[in-house]
Amino acid sequence: MKTAIVAGATGAVGKALVYRLIESKTYLKVIAITRKPLPIKHHKLHELQVNYENLEEVKNQLMADDVFCCLGTTMKDAGSKEAFYKVDFEYVVNLANVCKQQGAQQFFLVSAMGADAQSLIYYNKVKGQIEQAVKAVGFSSFVAIRPSLLLTARANLRPGERMAQRIMKLIGFFFIGPLKKYKAIPVDTVAKAMINLAAKQTQGNQVVLNDALFNEAIK
Repeated sequence: MKTAIVAGATGAVGKALVYRLIESKTYLKVIAITRKPLPIKHHKLHELQVNYENLEEVKNQLMADDVFCCLGTTMKDAGSKEAFYKVDFEYVVNLANVCKQQGAQQFFLVSAMGADAQSLIYYNKVKGQIEQAVKAVGFSSFVAIRPSLLLTARANLRPGERMAQRIMKLIGFFFIGPLKKYKAIPVDTVAKAMINLAAKQTQGNQVVLNDALFNEAIK
């Protein structure tokens, strides 16, 4: 039986992962790193509220086999490039280093479609840089997940996000074949795919694109 860490557990993908992991027979313990209490209680679930800048202080509570990192914000929510970088890069690197020191073997990172360290788009550039940084930490298995638009029932969606979700649901059937990599994807599908990928315990580094996530989720 394994232990999992979910960072960003109150976010859309993180929350879906927590629900899936506590239902899984593979995991005996799920450590959810949160900013606020989760709306669920379970004997497998252990909530841990931390400051990502001081993870060393709680490193003894961060021992796990698999780490699922769903940390991330938007430029608008962060308020500045510096604040965005702190969450999407520095916090993730801190988490990866501490978990590796504590024996974690697998690290799964929710990145973004278009992640590219050389991109002229700042968001995509940072996502590409963090993929490179976590890869360099040296996990036995590192998987960068690059989903398209996430479909979620989150109540606090911004108007633009809500409209985009409605449009993508209406035209989703057009996204077949090569276009499937752009199809909007439910957060629960991403969660199922990540857990199925973890079960494979594939060694080395890999990038899993949106279309492959749909396929992995049904295995």
